[in-house]
Amino acid sequence: MARPLRIEYKGAVYHVTGRGNERRKTYFTPADYQKFIEYIKTARDRYGIILHAYVLMSNHYHLIIETPDAGLSKAMHHIISGYTMYINKKKKRSGHLFQGRFKSIVVEKDSYLVELSRYIHLNPVRAKMAEKPEDYPYSSYPYYITKKKSDILSTGLILSLHSGDRKDSKRRYRDYVESAIGEEIESPCKKVYGGMILGRNPFIKEVLKKLKRQYLQRDD
Repeated sequence: MARPLRIEYKGAVYHVTGRGNERRKTYFTPADYQKFIEYIKTARDRYGIILHAYVLMSNHYHLIIETPDAGLSKAMHHIISGYTMYINKKKKRSGHLFQGRFKSIVVEKDSYLVELSRYIHLNPVRAKMAEKPEDYPYSSYPYYITKKKSDILSTGLILSLHSGDRKDSKRRYRDYVESAIGEEIESPCKKVYGGMILGRNPFIKEVLKKLKRQYLQRDD
C-alpha cells in the first residue's frame, strides 16, 4: 500500500513535529541537541530549507520550516536518519529512534504563523521545564528577543508579520509571547483542516488544489 502524499510545493511553510518511540527520550545530553541542530544546518545547505523557529524537547521536536525549492521530505529524511545513526552509534543500539514518520502541517504565513510560533516557544513553560521561555536552552526564542545571532535561524519573517516596526519588533514579540504565560491559550493546531493544513478557507482551497495535482502527477 502506497504512503499518502505529503503536500510539497515551492515556498510552503510547515509546522514539523516528531516524537520518540513510545514517547521515550530522543536527546540525552546537550551535545545531542546540538548535533540535531547541526543536521538541520546541513539539510539547509543541501536542500535550501529555511528554519524559522524550533524547540527541541527531551522526547520530541517542533520545527517551523520553509521550503523555497520544495523537498521537505528529503530534508527531514536527512535530519532524522542522520541523527538516528548518530544516537545508535553513540549508545550502541539499533532501530528507529522516532515514532513513525514525522508529521507536517502546511501553514498560511499571514494568518497563523505568528500564533503558532508563540505556542511552540511556550512549550517548555507549559511542560514546566522552564519558568520563562528564554530560560530554555534548546529553543529559537532567545534569538527572537535579543541580539543573539544564529547561523541557521531566520527570525525576520515572523517578526515582520507580528510587527511592521522593525526597530521595535523584538520587544513587541516578547510582550506578545510572554503575555500568554499562565493563560489557557488554545493550540492553533486544533484549527488544522484535515490534519494537514492550517489557514483560512481560500488558503485551504488553494493547497487542496496543489495536493490534487500531486496525486494526478503520481498516477501518470
